[in-house]
Amino acid sequence: MLVLLPPSEGKASSGRGAPLKPESLSLPGLADARAAVLDELVDLCAADEDKAREVLGLSEGLRGEIAKNVDLRTAGARPAGEIYTGVLYDALDLASLEPAAKKRAARSLLVFSGLWGAVRVTDRIPSYRCSMGVRLPGLGALGAHWRAPMAAVLPEVAGDGLVLDLRSSAYAGAWKPKGEVAGRTATVRVLHAPTRKVVSHFNKATKGRIVRSLLAASAAPGTPGELVEALRDLGYEVEAEAPTHAGRAWALDVLVDEIH
Repeated sequence: MLVLLPPSEGKASSGRGAPLKPESLSLPGLADARAAVLDELVDLCAADEDKAREVLGLSEGLRGEIAKNVDLRTAGARPAGEIYTGVLYDALDLASLEPAAKKRAARSLLVFSGLWGAVRVTDRIPSYRCSMGVRLPGLGALGAHWRAPMAAVLPEVAGDGLVLDLRSSAYAGAWKPKGEVAGRTATVRVLHAPTRKVVSHFNKATKGRIVRSLLAASAAPGTPGELVEALRDLGYEVEAEAPTHAGRAWALDVLVDEIH
């Protein structure tokens, strides 16, 4: 099972560990695309703080994030699973998983990123600020920048098993599973059962809990249908819609009564 996650906008501090080693990151086929974004982002933030803040869509109160980007090559690096924070990652709570579940997380979780493309939760990265929605002056829109490298690398990473896609729309645009990979991909919405509405905060927290539940239970569904059964066994109320055309993903709705 491969689980595709969005990053978090807020991130933990880099700390004082060894700096980034780009060659050590997973998915080496993305190395050139990563280097291009890293080079332009560092240069932009070092040359013109005001322009960088505008390009990155940062408020005045987040001006300090620019300096963080300037130091990306020398700042301490930590596992991505520790860098990413926020609602989904708080609910997932990787640090408290049992050792066997942590190993499953290392194998199955892939976090998408405007800067790195995609990383494993064990990949050591510095804290940064660069969303997939950014349009860099030289490279242009990052979503478009990543499409070709992702299309070349991700099908092999997906292998022949289930792909559980929990990404937000901006990150989903960087790679859309196609062909037979799409047929074994499941996307998930979390709905407030009484209103049938998606609530953003609630959506993220529940997705984090879903991933944690699957990891903790040693669940290994191989198909979207098996995923539905696994989630129901774990106590989730799930409605599933199988694709009506080849090359499309399954759509799963997880219904929850309480918003918390």
